[in-house]
Amino acid sequence: MKAKKKIHKRTRAQQSSNAIERMYITMRHLFNRGFYKPMGVSGETLREALLLLRPEIYGSISDEKAELEGLLYVIDRLPHGIEECRFINLTSDEGYGDSHFQVIIPPKRRRNCYRIDEEQMNIEITRGRSEIYDILTHLTFLFVESHKISKRVLIDDNGSTIRDWVKLETAVKKNKKLTQKEREIAITHTAHILGRTFNEISEVYSDFATDTQPERFLNIVYWLGKLAIEESVNNNKRTVTFSPVLRERLGHHIHGEVWADNIKSVLHEQNLLERPIHIISANMHSVMNSLFADSAIKSPKAKDIYEVFESLSQPQNGAMRTKVETLAFKNGMTYIKDTSGTNINVQIFDTNKIDFTKTNFQYQETKLEDKVVIVVMDYAFGEQAYETMDELLKPVSVNGDKVHLDVKSISIMGKAGILQGGKGDVMIPSAHIFEGTADNYPFKNELCKQDMVDCGVDVYEGSMITVLGTSLQNKEILKFFKKSTWNVIGLEMEGAHYQKAIQAASRVRGNINEDVKVRYAYYASDNPLETGSTLASGGLGSTGVKPTYVITNKILQQIFNQ
Repeated sequence: MKAKKKIHKRTRAQQSSNAIERMYITMRHLFNRGFYKPMGVSGETLREALLLLRPEIYGSISDEKAELEGLLYVIDRLPHGIEECRFINLTSDEGYGDSHFQVIIPPKRRRNCYRIDEEQMNIEITRGRSEIYDILTHLTFLFVESHKISKRVLIDDNGSTIRDWVKLETAVKKNKKLTQKEREIAITHTAHILGRTFNEISEVYSDFATDTQPERFLNIVYWLGKLAIEESVNNNKRTVTFSPVLRERLGHHIHGEVWADNIKSVLHEQNLLERPIHIISANMHSVMNSLFADSAIKSPKAKDIYEVFESLSQPQNGAMRTKVETLAFKNGMTYIKDTSGTNINVQIFDTNKIDFTKTNFQYQETKLEDKVVIVVMDYAFGEQAYETMDELLKPVSVNGDKVHLDVKSISIMGKAGILQGGKGDVMIPSAHIFEGTADNYPFKNELCKQDMVDCGVDVYEGSMITVLGTSLQNKEILKFFKKSTWNVIGLEMEGAHYQKAIQAASRVRGNINEDVKVRYAYYASDNPLETGSTLASGGLGSTGVKPTYVITNKILQQIFNQ
């Protein structure tokens, strides 16, 4: 008797994983092709995969009603006015910075964008494939949402629209700040168009506003709907193109090489090339503040140094931050503003010029040639982490001689999504697992859970997933990560790329010492498994201050007390 073959139905996590894979294969294909129409046949695979995936960050994308938090998240990461553009052109750094075009930098993503005319927006890609994936995913969401609007307002195929749309159009075309009465009338009509309540629209309305465009939310909804209507009625399809120069340059480390050469040139000019070097990937304030804030700012009201750090993080305290920066520049800090296109600024700290008696750290080294140099690089983005770290760790040519950097340690700190705790908690990884591949990168982390006992939040140790994109995760995939034998505690976008570059430089190429110490620590910016705690729900605020500085202090203590 033949045994019946058991047919296994694919789980939601497996379907989601397959959808992510399809999206990335499709995006690479479209990039190689050179252009595509997001709401045409060529963009269909991206739309279908995103709707199947239903990422947590995009909330109700698969519902008929509009997704408000996801829309704000996307709009903050795309250039102002992109909703009005039918042609979106992704370019390399092709000289627009020297033109009359005014640069547009999105609030939550450091990228240069240029409005070419009423219909075209150019976006410069200088941070690698991850940036392209990020933009295309956000655009797909935006176009899906725009067609939700057109479906709700179109009465027939001739372009006739419902009364609410006419009223919204009238409000937008006033092109001025509305009175409270006018605004509430417009919100009422817009709420019906979006399938949302008056309260829901009112709560997010001001989040979209800018100083020059207080009614921006209405403008975004109107233009998204208007271009979708034109696609449906007149077949005027929106188009995304990739410039020939971008397609030629991508993957060749052009920006990363220039960036790294600039850093090594400054090190050489300051006679620091042959000193012990410690690299830290972090923000541009935590190391500087940890070294100099206590001395620069005498605050009798502050109970501890963390209150000073919290004050420095407040937007209104620019004068305090200037004091710290001024003291840092006088005591061995050099700032390298990026001109390469990587958007990664750098600080160099020469410990020979720091008076440690005025800091919270002890450092006993007396020989000049043994005094460490700290290179702090701002956050990379996705695959860009490999490009920049790989180039930075390469030897430099000085007067025809090859000089290897004496890199003693590499420390990576930053924000990440957490799966086992909440916002502000700390994660100490023991390995990075690269999503969608068989690649995993175990390492000996010099930081451990015990180092963080005084940070006042929960601390977790385990593996971390380096994801292809934070906006491509849903609960089913994340639950699989959490419950699997991989012991995953969180997700981020750069860890595997950094470690890949470090292992290649130390164990394969011999560019740096094989016994280089590595440190990784992250604090939780969000918990994508919890409704209302995703990145789309807003930032950390002051919650992230203490874990940021606890991690920074532990890194510096280990550097100074080797």
